[in-house]
Amino acid sequence: MTLPTTETLKLERSGPFLHITLNRPDSRNAMSLAMVDELLAVFDAVEADAAIRALVLRGADGHFCAGGDIKDMSGARQKAADGEPDAFFHLNRRFGEMIARANELSVTVVAVLEGAVMGGGFGLACVTDIALTASDAKFGLPETSLGVIPAQIAPFVVQRIGLTQTRRLALTAARIDGDQALRLGLVHEAYPGNQLDEALQQTLDAVRQCAPGASRRTKQLMLDVGRVPMEELLDGAARDFAAAVTGEEGQEGTMAFMQKRAPAWATDDAEEG
Repeated sequence: MTLPTTETLKLERSGPFLHITLNRPDSRNAMSLAMVDELLAVFDAVEADAAIRALVLRGADGHFCAGGDIKDMSGARQKAADGEPDAFFHLNRRFGEMIARANELSVTVVAVLEGAVMGGGFGLACVTDIALTASDAKFGLPETSLGVIPAQIAPFVVQRIGLTQTRRLALTAARIDGDQALRLGLVHEAYPGNQLDEALQQTLDAVRQCAPGASRRTKQLMLDVGRVPMEELLDGAARDFAAAVTGEEGQEGTMAFMQKRAPAWATDDAEEG
């Protein structure tokens, strides 16, 4: 896989996993338009490479993401003053495109959350498949306290933790820590910060045990719930099941079980590059 050149992201390939670090530490990794564009380019590259089985998202220097970049807001304000009335719309909607794209990725997406997980960072965490947090991380939706709205992330937050809890967080701009985020179902595990790397490794080891093709189809099946009529969804799932059983992964999985060995996908690292 040829990865795009990035300035706001650090990219590291490790076998079948791609580690993406949001890398604007001077602003606690605030989400700039440049970062949004670079993430979209990386997502496109990943979807074109069947060897990638998971993405790991985290932030540099102890923070995940402090929200949107104020400089971009100032730039959009200037564009609006210069006669571009849709400048704020396009800025906000581009971020929404990235969040929606992250939500629909076929590969498994893992978030490692530390420090500030605010606004857009909160929204990005809500579209990951597996979220691990430091217990002392700080989560929040501060938009209403700044006189704006969580326009692109609110629907994904509602999907993640439900309408009742999202109302409370969004309408009070409350801050919660990692342990509270765990109780809300926003994240899956909370750890002392010095245990996050070990927890991540255990998670990736677990991902490695699952057949990549079956994982991708399972994720799509779950995403289709509520969007595809149930009978149509179940018919398609049955066809996919039949294809999986007779396909390469299904046959390998059955043989590995019978032979009491690990299946090939659990030990086979993708080539780097």
